[in-house]
Amino acid sequence: GLPMPYTIGFSERNGRQLLSTEALTANQALIVIENLQKAASEIIFIRSPQEGDIGIEMLRILAKEEAEEMPGTS
Repeated sequence: GLPMPYTIGFSERNGRQLLSTEALTANQALIVIENLQKAASEIIFIRSPQEGDIGIEMLRILAKEEAEEMPGTS
């Protein structure tokens, strides 16, 4: 199946502005989130058309399932 895009909403350090970015796969979304957290950004939401709003733990599970579905792309 086609990868579903994930939208990650976040605010920068002490920022009041809500920003968002997209990732094509759960794995990419995890990498984006890790980088945001390193930059001390606060993750507000993770959303996908299929799953709706999800948490980071759910995203990890989806990334794991994704990796199992795509052989040879680890």
